[in-house]
Amino acid sequence: KKQDMSNALFQVPVAVNEPVRPYAPGTEEHTNLIAKYREMYNQDPIDVPLYIGGKEVRTDNKKPMNPPHDHQKVLGHYNAGDASHVEAAIEAAMNAREAWANLPWEQRASVFLRAADLLAGPYRDKMNAATMLAQSKNVFQAEIDAACEMIDFFRFNVQYMTQIYKDQPESLPGMWNRLEYRSLEGFVFALTPFNFTSICANLCAAPAMMGNVVVWKPAGTQIYSAQVIMELFKEAGVPDGVINMIPVDGKTAGEVIFNNKHFAGLHFTGSTGVFRHLWKSIGNNIENYLSYPRVVGETGGKDFIMVHKTANAAQVATAMTRGSFEFQGQKCSAASRAYIPNNL
Repeated sequence: KKQDMSNALFQVPVAVNEPVRPYAPGTEEHTNLIAKYREMYNQDPIDVPLYIGGKEVRTDNKKPMNPPHDHQKVLGHYNAGDASHVEAAIEAAMNAREAWANLPWEQRASVFLRAADLLAGPYRDKMNAATMLAQSKNVFQAEIDAACEMIDFFRFNVQYMTQIYKDQPESLPGMWNRLEYRSLEGFVFALTPFNFTSICANLCAAPAMMGNVVVWKPAGTQIYSAQVIMELFKEAGVPDGVINMIPVDGKTAGEVIFNNKHFAGLHFTGSTGVFRHLWKSIGNNIENYLSYPRVVGETGGKDFIMVHKTANAAQVATAMTRGSFEFQGQKCSAASRAYIPNNL
C-alpha cells in the first residue's frame, strides 16, 4: 500500500498581479484574440449542457444565447434544467465531498494554480472572446475581467489559503494549541451574476479550494462563458462532482436547495433585493439544516470620485466617463457621483 508522505512545509508561489495586455492594433495578441472572436462568432451554434458529476446533461428545454449587442445572432442554446437536476447536482456534490475534502491542501491548491496558468496561456483568448460575445464587453473590459482578474483570484486565493492555515493560536507553557481547518459538512450554493466572468469563476473556486463542493447556478445571460469556465476547471484537474453547473431558474433552485438539510453555505453576488430574499429563506429554514449555513454575499455599491484641485480637467473628464459608463455602467464599481472643486 502506498504511504502518503506529508513531511514538508510547502511554500506556494508568491502571487503577482497578471499584467494587462494592451492589444494594440497589429500586435500578435490583438490578431489572435480577434481571430478567436470571429471563429466563435461564425461557428455553428453550440449546445451548452448542465454539468452534473462527470456527466453532460441535456434537456428538451433549450434557451437561446444572444449577444446583447446583436439580438438576431444566435450563438447557441443552453439546456435549462428543473428541480430533478438540482437534486442530482446536490447528490453529485455530496458524493464527491469526502474524497475532495480529504485531499491534501497543497493538491487542491495545485489544481487552481494550474487553472491560472491555463487561463494565462491557451484559454485566455477563448475566455475573453466568450465574454466579449455574450456579455458585450470590449477588449479592455474583457481582459481585465475574464483573464486578469480571474487569474489573480486563483493565484492570490492560494496565497490567502496558506495565510489562513498559518493563523494559529498561542500556547501557554506545557501545552501546544493547534488549529486545523476543515470543509463545511454539506455543499455550497454559488449564485453568480451576469456582469463579471471572473466573479462567476471565483464564487465557485474559492470555496472549492478550501475543500468544499459546489452547486453553481450561473445567470442565464452568462452561460456562454460559464461553459468555458467549466472546461477550464476540467482541464485543470477539478474532480467530477466538486463543481456542478445547473442552469435553472432561481425559484426552482431556491426551493430545492434551501430545503435540503445538507445546505451549508451561500456564495452570492447580485442585487440587494435578491440577497435579502435569500437570507430570509435561509433563516426561515434554519432548523432544517445539519449545520448553520455560512452566508457570504456582495451587493451593489455607490462609488464616488473625489477630485483634487490640482487635477488635470481633461484627464478627470476622461476618468469620470470611463468610470461611470464603461460596460454601460453595469458594474458595482461604476461611479455614480463626483466631488469636484470649483476651480476646475
